[in-house]
Amino acid sequence: MKSTQKEGKEKVLLVIVDFKKDRARWPAQEVLVEMEDLIAGCGGEVIERMICPLEKASATYLIGSGRVQDIAAAVSHLKIDTVVFSYDLRGSQQRNLEETIKTKTIDRTQLILDIFARHATSKEGKMQVELAQLEYLLPRLVGHGIELSRLGGGIGTLGPGETKLEMDRRRIGERITRLRHELKEVTTQRALKRKQRKDKGVPTVALVGYTNAGKSTLMNTLTRANQVTRETLFTTLDSLARQFVLPNHQKIIISDTVGFMHELPHHLIEAFKATLEEVREADLLLHVIDVSHPHFHHLREAVEVVLKELEVSEKPAIIAFNKIDRLPVGPLWGENRQGLDQFQGSQNNTVCISAKTGENTPFLVEKISRMLSSMVEEINVDIPINRMDLVNLAHEEGQVYSVKYYADTVNIRALVPTQVAGKFYKYDIHSPKEE
Repeated sequence: MKSTQKEGKEKVLLVIVDFKKDRARWPAQEVLVEMEDLIAGCGGEVIERMICPLEKASATYLIGSGRVQDIAAAVSHLKIDTVVFSYDLRGSQQRNLEETIKTKTIDRTQLILDIFARHATSKEGKMQVELAQLEYLLPRLVGHGIELSRLGGGIGTLGPGETKLEMDRRRIGERITRLRHELKEVTTQRALKRKQRKDKGVPTVALVGYTNAGKSTLMNTLTRANQVTRETLFTTLDSLARQFVLPNHQKIIISDTVGFMHELPHHLIEAFKATLEEVREADLLLHVIDVSHPHFHHLREAVEVVLKELEVSEKPAIIAFNKIDRLPVGPLWGENRQGLDQFQGSQNNTVCISAKTGENTPFLVEKISRMLSSMVEEINVDIPINRMDLVNLAHEEGQVYSVKYYADTVNIRALVPTQVAGKFYKYDIHSPKEE
């Protein structure tokens, strides 16, 4: 199957490596659609597609030599710029393929790293991408080194961070060490900010989900953060945190994080550890799933695998089935929306929404409020007139129902976070008064 190349786009031949062991979980056609989205995110256009069924990997090329010759012929005939494999290649396999095919050949991880490099905007995001790219390149170096200045020539070749120097193994190793140290400092700074939020009793809700599930759109809908949202994979790389006030006036923090994928390489998770700490430290996870995807259950499982690796799979969570505005009338929810309502009613931690239209988002907010209700306490206290700091604290961190001023005290009835409620206990009207 071929398509006409649009002017200026890099011509790509996509090779789907269809291992028998993976077919049940990730059918070849599903992988093909995802890979085409990734390639489009890099500014490329798929001109030709080849699906290669495989029982076991070849040490030389990953796939059989006959299929490699087919690829070489297609590359020559169609004037292909880049061959992209859906499966990760060893350094030797990549070199052997390029020598035979006579064109640039990259794998899935390199493609993802290229998208990361295009979307990173903050200093932290760029450092995380550079670390991941250098850790990917290091074991693939041949001889004394690699000239990184040649990177930047197209798909899969966007240079790591701002590094455009010729580097050998030693210098790359030194750069990796320095980046890890700098990112550790970022992690420390993030931890301090999270501690300050926790000390103030502000709970955090972390948005998680497969890439392109609609997390950023939901973030905008809830907080009006004006975050960039596009139908593109990995739009969000830098964790974004915004304050949100629930209907009961409880203040919370909502944070958006990098999208997950199936079989996300471990070193990518490691590189983005500073950002993903927001998930580890969250009080509540909001797992956003694109329910319009034909295999959304596979996407859900892929995210759950990453959450397990991050050791957060047991955290309280709400499942938000997003993009219901795209659902056709059919068997998924029944012939009308009654099926959708029945589904939501039967699932305590599940809500079906459209972040784009706002449909059912009030119901989602209500669920968040209920889940976090155990994190707040109601107080009825007589605060000494010289402790106006506590009066201010109640206003800043809680929902104040009533305030009554007397000669020596201020009576306050309020709902405050559990973390700060202890500061008011000694002034509770039901507590024994000090003589």
